[in-house]
Amino acid sequence: MKRKSHNQLIKITKTMSDRIHTLSGYFHEYQKSVTQPEEFWARIADSFHWKKRWDKVLDWNFEEPDVKWFVNAKLNITENILERHLYTIGDRPAIIWEPNDPNEEGRTLTYKELYKEVCKFSNVLQEKGIKKGDRVIIYMPMIPEAAIAMLACARIGAVHSVVFAGFSSSSLADRIEDCKAKAVLTSDGNFRGSKKIAVKAVVDEALEKATVDTVIVYQRTHQEVSMKSGRDFWWHELVEGVSEQHEAVETDSEDMLFILYTSGSTGKPKGVVHTVGGYMVYTKYSFENVFQYTPGDVYWCTADVGWITGHSYIVYGPLLAGATTLMFEGVPTFPDAGRFWSVVEKHQVNQFYTAPTAIRALQAHGTEPIEPYDLSSLKVLGSVGEPINEEAWNWYHTHVGKSRCPIVDTWWQTETGGILVSPIAGITPTKPAYATLPLPGIQLCIVDAEGNELKGNSVEGNLCVKFPWPSMIRTTYGDHERCKQTYFSTYKGMYFTGDGVKRDHDGYYRILGRVDDVINVSGHRMGTAEVENAINEHPLVVESAVVGYPHEVKGQGIYAYVICDMKNRTEENLTNEIKDTVSKIIGPIAKPDKIQIVSGLPKTRSGKIMRRILRKVAEGTVDNLGDTSTLLDPEVVQEIIEGRQ
Repeated sequence: MKRKSHNQLIKITKTMSDRIHTLSGYFHEYQKSVTQPEEFWARIADSFHWKKRWDKVLDWNFEEPDVKWFVNAKLNITENILERHLYTIGDRPAIIWEPNDPNEEGRTLTYKELYKEVCKFSNVLQEKGIKKGDRVIIYMPMIPEAAIAMLACARIGAVHSVVFAGFSSSSLADRIEDCKAKAVLTSDGNFRGSKKIAVKAVVDEALEKATVDTVIVYQRTHQEVSMKSGRDFWWHELVEGVSEQHEAVETDSEDMLFILYTSGSTGKPKGVVHTVGGYMVYTKYSFENVFQYTPGDVYWCTADVGWITGHSYIVYGPLLAGATTLMFEGVPTFPDAGRFWSVVEKHQVNQFYTAPTAIRALQAHGTEPIEPYDLSSLKVLGSVGEPINEEAWNWYHTHVGKSRCPIVDTWWQTETGGILVSPIAGITPTKPAYATLPLPGIQLCIVDAEGNELKGNSVEGNLCVKFPWPSMIRTTYGDHERCKQTYFSTYKGMYFTGDGVKRDHDGYYRILGRVDDVINVSGHRMGTAEVENAINEHPLVVESAVVGYPHEVKGQGIYAYVICDMKNRTEENLTNEIKDTVSKIIGPIAKPDKIQIVSGLPKTRSGKIMRRILRKVAEGTVDNLGDTSTLLDPEVVQEIIEGRQ
């Protein structure tokens, strides 16, 4: 890169951050973002390095949908992470890596070291024939190389699609096939608690059903793996002696940055597409504001990079802000239930962001595992993935935050790219179980079933957004009509989130959970149809219906009603076989918590399953099942109720 560009980047780094400092500041910014959205976002975007500035800030139409931010601007997102910080904070830690086993030595990569590693791996990918626009699947453990792989793809203009390394070979094959990936980046195995998981074997199995040109394998567990000549290569061998210089490829603001697959209400996972410019602007802005990050802080989000939280708030948001982001390979209860707190003490963590599932699981162990550790470095606590219940909120606030750390209860989705509703740490007064107020630029609205907007406070309905924001979904990969039908057709001219919401007398938002056929299990969305399709693959299953029910740790559990041919099986044997089938097809995360064998399902005369009834039975609230007269066989309901008892 020419000297002039370096000087520009240094100058940009010195510009002030767009951080909100007071509650009146928030209201002022919010007002500007709603009345003059284009001027507002242009100001925020001006602090980044663009190879060419935009012709127009925003071009949009929710009918199609067709949304473009920073139209015709040219950039590379990694220059805003790497070159931009190289000469000012090059020696600051970018990524602190904490391994699964506390006895193994961790690693720290400074911004200079991260720059070199990303440049090297960018060269490797290009040598393997990966070019701008090609799709690359990343199926890796939580190690720095997963972030390096993401950034190297972004640097050469390739599109990464990270798949959580707990998904089955079948789920992986579906994703490889759907996006027509050219390469898979993986590891020999990964460590999870006391287990060693054979990751490469899962990739090999997936590649019996789907094909790629190249597989690059990082050596993590040093277990024996099979390597196919001409297709499979060792990461460490490929990077050896490779140049640490690489010129970033120019991309358009609306070029694809990544595809991330998420469960929908129909069986096939959908590839949510995010583009470069808007995503870059929004993730940095939301990260700095929600967490009130200040230079030198150590920030830790416990998510996996296989989920959107890991993309936006482990990798892109923090690194764009020049932050120190901690990556954790392990689980909260290994080697014991004090692991999170030992990591907080060891690395003097300032902002800690985790899921209600983890909080509830640790709450079950009591406060004893917290007591040996000094948590005084903590300034901000965060919650993500699902609405946090009041009891868990209070426990987290009192015992982890010692009643002095604000909790940012963040609401957002894979499709939104970044946090949409959340307190701003230490600025927005909080209320247990409330996500509070929308971030600047987010124009929420609550509608009734007919799509009429419910104005004022103390209302409850379906949550929509009526104006675009920079990091929003652009399409579902290869199927734009599906994007339109899923998000933009329920309510005309609005993005429908699929969530129910309540706005209280203070104007605060409380998310009530999904209103469609999607279950939120430990913060991860599972489409009921996807789980049913997997259950139905068992040869003895005739039909199944899946619903969510309250689960004290996971938030929602999966309850399956299954009609099957018992064929000399005990109920226990059969339910275990069904669980194994689901694990094999989707992954252990989708395994039903409860399976009830039934002789029939409550159906209307037109054959539609009345899930409303099944939900109430699963929840144990059977006093008022509503009108069952339209059912083909009303007696089956009583049988299901008795079977549950």
